[in-house]
Amino acid sequence: MALKKFSFNVKEIDNKARLGLIKTHRGNINTPAFMPVGTQATVKGVFIDNLIKTGSEIILSNTYHLMIRPGSDRIESLGGLHQFMNCKLPILTDSGGFQVMSLSKLNKIDREKGAIFNSHIDGRKFILSPEESIKIQKSLNSDIVMVMDECPKKSKDFKKIKKSMDLSSYWAERSKKAFGNNPHKAIFGIVQGGLFKDLRIKSLEQLIDIDFNGYALGGLAVGESQNEMFKVLDDITYLMPNDKPRYLMGVGTPSDILGAVKRGIDMFDCVLPTRSGRTGLAFTWNGRINIRNSKYRNDNKPIDSKTNNFDLNKYSKNYLNHLFNTNEMLGSMLLTLHNINFYQELMTEIRNNIKNGTFQQFHNKYINKL
Repeated sequence: MALKKFSFNVKEIDNKARLGLIKTHRGNINTPAFMPVGTQATVKGVFIDNLIKTGSEIILSNTYHLMIRPGSDRIESLGGLHQFMNCKLPILTDSGGFQVMSLSKLNKIDREKGAIFNSHIDGRKFILSPEESIKIQKSLNSDIVMVMDECPKKSKDFKKIKKSMDLSSYWAERSKKAFGNNPHKAIFGIVQGGLFKDLRIKSLEQLIDIDFNGYALGGLAVGESQNEMFKVLDDITYLMPNDKPRYLMGVGTPSDILGAVKRGIDMFDCVLPTRSGRTGLAFTWNGRINIRNSKYRNDNKPIDSKTNNFDLNKYSKNYLNHLFNTNEMLGSMLLTLHNINFYQELMTEIRNNIKNGTFQQFHNKYINKL
């Protein structure tokens, strides 16, 4: 049977919010979509089968972490990342650029060689060029590959951000060439430029000239305010190709997602639901709950009475409070699953409201609540 080509089409538009469908040979992805983060070839504390039952249709994994441990050769020898982690879903891999800047001991950025750094795990030296990043992602057999970029920290220094943006554009061109031609997979460009509108527009124009299957917005969720992030989206999304997916990297909170969908974004990823689940923070339709709080010690109601997936409501706040305050791992597992399930319920409701032409009302109801 012939493999299905990668494609994307917009089915409905409600003001700027878009209802779409990404088709891959591993399955379809309804957009707007949230991608749980599987950094180390696992979404921490969650079985893949349960992840699928939440409605998750794609996950994200991490080039930087996997190249360090266990090594891409080891994963490739087993047939790729899907076989390695027993995952039927499509997988998007990021390029490793953000983690190089945020985690490693960075020695230098070389325009031609790439990022030269030492592992944050054992100090080993690595050189990650655009070509090497794409080679690793191809060996992982990921379905959506991201270009190698430089992700600078938030800065008001125009020259610094412009230099970084120019480098990212150069690396994007090299990444696309290294990717080659594979109609069954996709490569996304990453728009950089910080908080500067003119740099964002220039970056996007250069990426459109190179021609990618989708366009991501990088360099956000790095310390800017939500209003600053929304302004960047207002400045750029109307210029992004209508027939390509738009991906806001590393974002975010439920209200971040609502505001970004309102501005035309299609794809999201963030560690927040899983990381929060491990530390006792639950997302619900009535707002956030810190389950460690002593006021839940005698609360026998479920976290969220609206949730009926997995019978999660049979676990009371009282019991979950006990699990977290005694450091029992089941607490982290249950709350992580709850949070991912909530995020996917949120995405389903977002899609339903776009389809029904009621997204603005839905947005207004929950933007300051979630």
